[in-house]
Parts: sequence; C-alpha cells; structure tokens
Amino acid sequence: MSATQIIGVVLLVIGAVLLFFGMQQADSPVDQVTEAVTGRYTDETMWYLIGGLALIVGGGLMALFGRRG
Repeated sequence: MSATQIIGVVLLVIGAVLLFFGMQQADSPVDQVTEAVTGRYTDETMWYLIGGLALIVGGGLMALFGRRG
C-alpha cells in the first residue's frame, strides 16, 4: 500500500467522523429550532456536513486510485 493510499484512508476516516458529528449536531434542539425558523441548518452544521462529504469522496478516490507502489 502506497503513501497516497494510506493518506486516502486517513482522509476517509476523518471525513466519516466529521459527517457523524454533523449529523449529531443537526439533531440537536438548537439546530432543529434554527431549521424550523430559517428553513436551513446553522453554518457550523453545514461545514461539518460538507467537509465530511468532501473528505469521504476525496479520501475514497485517493485510496482507490492512488499511485500503487
């Protein structure tokens, strides 16, 4: 396994953790009230969700298609 693939797996795991925290935060009472009033999540929750998804996609691609040694 090359260094690129290892970094890809690490990014994949970090992305999954960020996505988990974003989903937990989206279910919090404060975020639910904000969503009910404004129709969208708070900026912090959106950054967790977007960042988590981006790292999952990027890390997955690096792990699958990274340079093989």
